[in-house]
Amino acid sequence: MSFFKKLKEKFTNQTDSVSDKFKQGLTKTRDSFTGRVNDLVARYRKVDEDFFEELEEILISADVGFDTVMELIDELKMEVKRQNISDTKEVQSVISEKLVSIYQGDEPVLSALNIKENELTVILFVGVNGVGKTTTIGKMAHKFKEEGKSVLLAAGDTFRAGAIEQLEVWGERSGVEVIKQGEGSDPAAVMFDAIRSAKARKADILICDTAGRLQNKVNLMNELEKVKRVIEREVPGAPHEVLLVLDATTGQNALVQAKTFKEATNVSGIVLTKLDGTAKGGIVLAIRKELAIPVKFVGLGEGMDDLQPFDAEKYVYGLFSNLIDEEE
Repeated sequence: MSFFKKLKEKFTNQTDSVSDKFKQGLTKTRDSFTGRVNDLVARYRKVDEDFFEELEEILISADVGFDTVMELIDELKMEVKRQNISDTKEVQSVISEKLVSIYQGDEPVLSALNIKENELTVILFVGVNGVGKTTTIGKMAHKFKEEGKSVLLAAGDTFRAGAIEQLEVWGERSGVEVIKQGEGSDPAAVMFDAIRSAKARKADILICDTAGRLQNKVNLMNELEKVKRVIEREVPGAPHEVLLVLDATTGQNALVQAKTFKEATNVSGIVLTKLDGTAKGGIVLAIRKELAIPVKFVGLGEGMDDLQPFDAEKYVYGLFSNLIDEEE
């Protein structure tokens, strides 16, 4: 059974709409990526070196990342040889299978959030300004509220004009209280107050916003380190998650940001926003392969429920759904 058939059996009969969200959210990448793959397959009758060279260019243009593309092409060549594939159409299913295996790697990917039961879970959000960090926090707060959890937000981005107010708007939408101080106050002091409030109210989850002024890199990283020390001191073992928010539409620049934050703080997962707004959705694979950090959530639209846990198979289903739906 081809990998396309396996994905079709797994997702096309599902009653939930999650696989459909991936399908809709990856429309731009699918139209660009699989459209070009289809053209490639139509133009070549056999799988040869020229075919692989053009496929390589298509993958690189989708921001899969150079090293990842080279590894993928090498594995595809081996698989084509092993299965004695000559028809270019058969390669499409093999590509999808290899994309999943490259993301998952040799060890299981821990994509679920580290949520503590019957005790306070602290989630620290980091990322540069403009990537959708505050919006993501609001949507995640809504998600936890829908699950019946008690949630508080900490307004730790005290330097960007309007950041506290923006978080308060999302707090109102989600029905979640925001712990704040005045603009320009010490973010570590905000975290201290927020943790005390969360403990007093026996909250399940505290989600902490932080500043994202990457142009002041040294000051920003020192500030994040100070915030982390306060959290660790007040809640041993916290923060339980450090989630880096990246804008998928920035492509390789998102990878540069990820490397910078990884150097400064122990990032446990990536939230990739605006995946629905880019034709370069291959950045998911580049982040996972080059940084060894799991993508834990992706933004697939503007709605409150469009922040979805990442799933490598649903991602590939979204990329190739037009071909999978045609699979007999």
